Amino acid sequence: MTPGPGRRLIPAYLVTGGRSAPTGPVLDRLDVLLRTDAELPPDTGVEQRRLCELLDPGALTVIECAAHLDLPAGATVFLATDLVASGHLRARPPIPRAGAIDRSLVERLLVGLRTLH
Repeated sequence: MTPGPGRRLIPAYLVTGGRSAPTGPVLDRLDVLLRTDAELPPDTGVEQRRLCELLDPGALTVIECAAHLDLPAGATVFLATDLVASGHLRARPPIPRAGAIDRSLVERLLVGLRTLH
């Protein structure tokens, strides 16, 4: 069977090594991944290498990496979890949205700044 346009040659379950649950830290799809300076061992898989190369210029979320690698999000979570556990990637939660600004606090701050003049 030959793959059609847009279909992967390697099924996603082979990328995960056939595992049904990742081993290592629990990652969310919106966690931000960052590359560390640790060198990849020679036996590192192709998809894991691609993920690390993707993160060389900077940080991306797990879901963004999945889109760039053309992998399902679940398979990308597996790859990222393995690389975080081995010290080749760091993961952090996304920055939460800022809360509503307390207008009275800002007004008091402005009054205080004006009294300094």
